[in-house]
Amino acid sequence: MAKTCVFTGKKAVFGNRKKYRGKAKYLGGVGKKILGTSRRKFKPNLQKMRCVVDGVVKKVWVSASAIRSGLVVKPVKVKPFEKVNV
Repeated sequence: MAKTCVFTGKKAVFGNRKKYRGKAKYLGGVGKKILGTSRRKFKPNLQKMRCVVDGVVKKVWVSASAIRSGLVVKPVKVKPFEKVNV
């Protein structure tokens, strides 16, 4: 399974990494020049954790923003051989 957030759908996206040389115009130079570009990957902050998904406890990838915003429902921890009061 790919690293994708179950709740927000966040996944890695691609962009460019640019390399510059020169002095910026506002500092008195003639301007920055782009020497080259190469592809790079922007990765989301994904954590693997146990969550309740569709009424079933699963271990899934979840983004940190989903955890902070309250989209994730954590399972209730029950000690072994203990009755659950409902």
